[in-house]
Amino acid sequence: MAVTVYSTNSCPWCVKAKEFLKQNKIAFTEINVAEDFQGLQDMEEKSGQRGVPVIDANGTIIIGFDRDALKAALKL
Repeated sequence: MAVTVYSTNSCPWCVKAKEFLKQNKIAFTEINVAEDFQGLQDMEEKSGQRGVPVIDANGTIIIGFDRDALKAALKL
């Protein structure tokens, strides 16, 4: 399963989302959209907005840290 977390350094919800993934032993790629302009554009294209975190879980786009949506997308 491919999981990408679009985040920034100053986002507390991004930290919570990454901690949730680590606790559940889900490997993920992190893209810091404050430093990666192409990553920001990709995130905007996928989600239609600039708020973080945005999580792409195998093509399922989750905006914000939504534990239930993550569990469903990751089949936890």
